[in-house]
Amino acid sequence: MIASTPAVARAATTATALPAKAKALPLGDIRLLPSHFLDAVEANRGYLMSLEPDRLLHNYHKFAGLQTKGAIYGGWESDTIAGEALGHYLSALALLHAQTGDAESRQRIDYIIDELARCQTAHGDGYVAGFMRKRKDGTVVDGKEIFPEIMRGEIRSAGFDLNGCWVPFYNWHKLFAGLMDAQALTGNRKAVPIAVALGGYVEKVFAALDDAQTQTVLDCEHGGINESFAELYARTNDKRWLALSERLYHHKVLDPMVAKRDELANIHANTQVPKLIGLARLYELTGNPERAIAARFFWERVTGHHSYVIGGNADREYFFGPDRIADHITEQTCESCNTYNMLKLTRHLFAWAPEGALFDYYERAHLNHILAHQNPKTGMFTYMMPLMSGTKREWSDPFDSFWCCVCSGMESHAKHGDSIWWEGDDTLFVNLFIPSRAEWKAQRASFEIQTRYPYEGRVDLKVATLKGSGRFAVALRIPGWAKQSAIQVNGKPVTAITGNGYAVVRRRWKAGDVVTLDLPLDLRLEATPGNDGVVAVLRGPMVLAADLGAAETPFDAAAPALVGSDIVAGFQPVALTEATYRSQGIGRPGDMSFGPFYRNYERRSAVYFRRFTDAEWAKAEVAYAAEQARLKDLAARSVDVMHLGEMQPERDHALTSDISYPVVYRGRNGRDARTGGFFEFTMKVKPGPLMLQATYWGEERKRLFHILVDGKRVASQTLNAEKPGEFFDVEYAIPDALTKGKKQVKIRFEPEPGNTAGPVFGVTIFTPKTTKA
Repeated sequence: MIASTPAVARAATTATALPAKAKALPLGDIRLLPSHFLDAVEANRGYLMSLEPDRLLHNYHKFAGLQTKGAIYGGWESDTIAGEALGHYLSALALLHAQTGDAESRQRIDYIIDELARCQTAHGDGYVAGFMRKRKDGTVVDGKEIFPEIMRGEIRSAGFDLNGCWVPFYNWHKLFAGLMDAQALTGNRKAVPIAVALGGYVEKVFAALDDAQTQTVLDCEHGGINESFAELYARTNDKRWLALSERLYHHKVLDPMVAKRDELANIHANTQVPKLIGLARLYELTGNPERAIAARFFWERVTGHHSYVIGGNADREYFFGPDRIADHITEQTCESCNTYNMLKLTRHLFAWAPEGALFDYYERAHLNHILAHQNPKTGMFTYMMPLMSGTKREWSDPFDSFWCCVCSGMESHAKHGDSIWWEGDDTLFVNLFIPSRAEWKAQRASFEIQTRYPYEGRVDLKVATLKGSGRFAVALRIPGWAKQSAIQVNGKPVTAITGNGYAVVRRRWKAGDVVTLDLPLDLRLEATPGNDGVVAVLRGPMVLAADLGAAETPFDAAAPALVGSDIVAGFQPVALTEATYRSQGIGRPGDMSFGPFYRNYERRSAVYFRRFTDAEWAKAEVAYAAEQARLKDLAARSVDVMHLGEMQPERDHALTSDISYPVVYRGRNGRDARTGGFFEFTMKVKPGPLMLQATYWGEERKRLFHILVDGKRVASQTLNAEKPGEFFDVEYAIPDALTKGKKQVKIRFEPEPGNTAGPVFGVTIFTPKTTKA
């Protein structure tokens, strides 16, 4: 809501101030002006042009029986998900062409689509794909092999694996999207016919399945394959695609959304978002209100109860319980694909009913997560956006990563102008304050934004050219965090109609008119949902972070805290035009320098801080000292310590394993073993009673495994969310008979069939505490 200020007079809020619907101005009618967003587009252009289409086409050619023209790329492109990157690449090239007019992008698109047509013709049945299948004997073959099995009802789905192939329908969703974008943004006429022929192949697969079998297939991550066929229906008006889109409805996840039940905890986050985007598209095509209810409810729950301060969501790729952010501030937060998809969903909701709060979220995530997701120096991307204090961002390799977040990153940083400008009836919406030019063809007018926002609060919107009547409205988003604002036209206060997060100025405009919006960029603290004791620092829409040093310098100190009765008053500006500050007397263990989080590309950050009064901090120090004393006592009684997941300790303890993987969580290394596997290592022992202590993460669920000492089972352990939000230790007595006369023993962890063992984040053998009479 906009507070009253002397600089602007406001008319009463009315329900008719805004159009009922809106649509984004075409990306081809928008050009970015110099800013960090344009820098990101140019860095991404460099990366896209460094990639070779024939290398991305390698498997498509190979599995069509055609001569390959380039070596396959590494990373995920050499795994059974191979081929996914090509779909994203098509979309990224199409977006880049629309955003910048880049001619080479269009040439590459035309070449790729011609090659895909050749591959599809060679298959002869509409099939075209690059993914692979790993057989039980370990050989890797053409992924097409799985579909006759599936059509016979032989369906083996394990979340991400379908009959030995990694997420094939997710993969196809990206290819369909790339074809659609090529048609929509560059006018390529061959793209949709390829999609239609491929759709025919997919249609035959599902025609062989009953409803229960279809749901089993959909239990494997399938991206927004429902959106693919909704979009194909929109392009062709062939109702067979609408019917298929409606059939590809995953009841297990989507029914609770329709019923407005938040059952997101412990499900893979990015698997779900595209399904809701698909429902949103179906609502637009059919008017079915249930589809809109599900999409809106999901958005509200995720953004309001499952999202971090930068707008991202999920920990270790999974949703957790609502309002539990403070328990999940780790080095594996905020998978970047999730935010890429949440922004897409936000655009759908805004188009149905313009509301400023939707773009308050969009701006938050776009600025603080997406802009942080790419290193503009190298054009490389992060997978996770870690928010645990002291962690650094891990960047992709140009030709040997191709993670999903690299692929979505190619798109995200090709289209930074796509959501700035919107139109509805005779109203121009300005939703993002990013320097840019836009042509509004409906009013035969062009506009320009000049600003240093969010570093400065002034935004100038100029009517650059005008050939129409000039009678229209301009709706400026007033962010929810803005306590006041001021609007002028040509330097004079104007009357604005306010409502739903906008100030609307309606008048007869002329070329050269300038609207000036001034927003206050005050510092504020924002508590995590569910825990007022953990806060982040913001300035306007921008998340600030403490600088904890260069990325190449290890950080092993405790997470910093903020202490005082008025913490905001303890921040002193260093350079307001760069949004940098220094804490004065409120930082623990010492004061810190703060600046924009997104720019810490090669720095270690602290984003969240425990907040204390002076009295609370004194108690916290006492508790910390007690914990250090406990650890010191345990160290004194320890016989041997095993740091799992670390190379040298595992070598020193002669670790052997099968179907076992190192993990890192909250800065702690560990190791797990999947069903059929194990991990085993030697540890020192000495005469007398001994205990074995293992450390686990308190939110692992439905896991049962066994602990053996020299081949004898000494304990079985179930993990089922015993200690939410924390690590915990379990002690097991080692029978004297297993250590008598020995200097070392073998410790083995093995899962019950169908389960995972651990992860285990360290093992200690120690002598029990002596009890004195």
